Amino acid sequence: MNTASGTIFLVDDEPPIVRGLERLLRAAGYDVRGFLSSRAFLEQHDPAIPGFELQRLLLDSGCERPIIFLTGRGDIPMSVRAMRAGAVSFLTKPVQGRELLDAVRLALEKDSNARAARGRLVAIEHRLATLTARERQVLEHVVSGRLNKQIAADLGTAEKTVKVHRGRVMEKMRARSIAELVRICDRAGVAPAGIANGEDHPPL
Repeated sequence: MNTASGTIFLVDDEPPIVRGLERLLRAAGYDVRGFLSSRAFLEQHDPAIPGFELQRLLLDSGCERPIIFLTGRGDIPMSVRAMRAGAVSFLTKPVQGRELLDAVRLALEKDSNARAARGRLVAIEHRLATLTARERQVLEHVVSGRLNKQIAADLGTAEKTVKVHRGRVMEKMRARSIAELVRICDRAGVAPAGIANGEDHPPL
């Protein structure tokens, strides 16, 4: 599923099922593309068999499209396996139209939220890339709760110099408070000083 293009991708080896689902989803206002095999769906990738292997291949490739499983041979262990691997819903045939549409709405909402989160993370990574090596060190010390004088002692520099770097870090990271800076760094997985890899500090 792709909320950017508004497209729902159907993969099923039964043509009547694909046609029926296409009609249902198009009537609900969705753009739909149907495929009779995962090979057809992944023709630009390595071939894979249908079902869980398709799900695994998508995950391994970094594709995070939300998946709805629809099967005529479902059981509890199979559904648990699918959900643990990240499936949004696991439905059994014949499926009620309302049940499927509810699952599609949930999947599209999940996809939209995931895209927004990825966009925020990319923006944070771009801001981090603007920091100098020393500013990055100061950042890691700040989010660990160190005061300017403590950071200065740790880095072997003057407190006023640390204050200047700290101000630049706050500006570049677009953080209005230390609490906000900590939240931003936590999203990006920035380790505080003492947890980050210990390296020689570059000269100021």
